[in-house]
Amino acid sequence: MKTILLIEDDADMRENTAEILELANYRVIKAENGRRGVEEARLHIPDLVLCDIMMPELDGYGVLHMLGRDPATAELPFIFLSAKAERVDVRKGMELGADDYLTKPYEEGELLNAVEGRLRRSDLFRKGFDKGFAGFNKFMDQARSMDLLKDLGRDRKIRTVKKKEVLFHEGDELRQVPCISKGKLRTFKINNDGKEFVTGLHGEGDLVGYMGLLESGYALETAEALEDTEVALIPREDLLALLYKDRDVSIRFIKMLAGDVREREEHLLQLAYSSVRQRVAQALLRVHARYAAGADLGLNISREDLAAIVGTATESLIRCLTDLKSEGLIETQGRSILIVDRVKLEKLANG
Repeated sequence: MKTILLIEDDADMRENTAEILELANYRVIKAENGRRGVEEARLHIPDLVLCDIMMPELDGYGVLHMLGRDPATAELPFIFLSAKAERVDVRKGMELGADDYLTKPYEEGELLNAVEGRLRRSDLFRKGFDKGFAGFNKFMDQARSMDLLKDLGRDRKIRTVKKKEVLFHEGDELRQVPCISKGKLRTFKINNDGKEFVTGLHGEGDLVGYMGLLESGYALETAEALEDTEVALIPREDLLALLYKDRDVSIRFIKMLAGDVREREEHLLQLAYSSVRQRVAQALLRVHARYAAGADLGLNISREDLAAIVGTATESLIRCLTDLKSEGLIETQGRSILIVDRVKLEKLANG
């Protein structure tokens, strides 16, 4: 049973609206003013909030603002209820992040349709999507079902990139963001001494280079294929539409991107504070988690590329791999690396 928080200072309107919702099989939590409504929202985390605008102590705009600042309630679908029908009120509510707006007095069917529609949209995007290109395509398909995003992906093109081919260089102007449909890419920067620093490993379903496009329109790093790779090119306009045109879509899209940011932060912390042995173990586990199936690393990675990921000299990497092999943690077959004892390798990686 879905739970709805109803914040309304008019007692008759509050009881009548609650009765309609309860007859439609919703659980209703009632609050007589905005301040009480915020307390109930934080306590119960409802599935949807119905909130009057003009209320004592804290008005509806204040309620929306306070709920939006709390990560636990920021994603709650929010519908304003008001007797005021002026256009300025509608605009202000939508600019603050409200999902819908009902003008009192409203019909029973109008209320239930609004509630059911918002809950349906919320369920659609809050459940998440599988990783990989198929999951990204499903997300795009769902986004296209929104009126404001119906043309999303119409101009998307596919490009094939050969192994070792550069997709874009640091400083290149970006008008499109590649999304990997098949294959693997690495991104890297080159320091003043000409040494490479690997900033990311990317596989199926990953968006590559989006930070540069959003910040300045220019690539912040170089992207190179680790094997023959196929990418779908997402136009800049589509990326901005995913971020700004629909609240439910943008929340889900930002969460998808946030996982990539967290991974980069962890990588930087590892480089800063871990020993070479720890960083090698961490790199092996990272690449295995990103690309491998079973116990195989799943990637015939060169020692130079792996050294760049670790942030050490190739000679130091080779010596460390030899030590790990002698300790029974890994096996090597040509350029391929097999993880033999994951438990011990994870213990080493975690210090």
